[in-house]
Amino acid sequence: MPAETNSARSVGRPPRLSVEAIIAAADRILAAEGSEKLSIRRLASDLDSAPMALYYHVRDKDELLMHVLESHAKRLPHPEFPDDPRERVTAVAVTLYDMLAERPWIVEVLAGDDLFAPSAMWFVEQMIGAAVEYGCTPAEAVHVYRTIWYYIVGNLTVRVNRARRLARAGTPDDQNQAIAELPADIHPRLAAVADRWVELTTRDSHRQALMAIVDGLLPADSCSHDRSRAGQ
Repeated sequence: MPAETNSARSVGRPPRLSVEAIIAAADRILAAEGSEKLSIRRLASDLDSAPMALYYHVRDKDELLMHVLESHAKRLPHPEFPDDPRERVTAVAVTLYDMLAERPWIVEVLAGDDLFAPSAMWFVEQMIGAAVEYGCTPAEAVHVYRTIWYYIVGNLTVRVNRARRLARAGTPDDQNQAIAELPADIHPRLAAVADRWVELTTRDSHRQALMAIVDGLLPADSCSHDRSRAGQ
């Protein structure tokens, strides 16, 4: 009788899925294995469900990623930023970089430049608003934001890919080996730093880099330009 009871319980409609459960399971896969390993079929398997049951809640993988992105964006803290517009642009950029560095799969998703989380757009609003306050036109402010955004995505993408490659190989990658073997008579500058190449190319200098980018985009010596813009 107990065997029959257990068998009876295993027959019938599986437990109803929820969007929250789907998002949580997708988040686990993304955090552990990256966006390439996420699929509706894989997610259904992890949830012990059928793919068609998931399609009742999400249209496709892109919509699923949007849900997960939005779930993360809603939980992000909203720190206080400096009043000075140039300092604010830098602070927003560094904060955005640091938050994405903790969630590398988000960088992979956002690198396509066609998905975004509405609840995270306050980063963009803050950066563009600070650039306009500094003296940029709205179009110029968008250029400031895009330039910084491309640096952040590019930097983190390289770092994530390199870390994964090293994790698989367990040794420095081929490029570092090639640098070390370059003939000094042809490439004297590279040869001079070859023994420090890994250190120099993997050090965490994103704060300095972002400050330099902001200095180039919003020069500190353009106060008169700022005032003239403010009066337009």
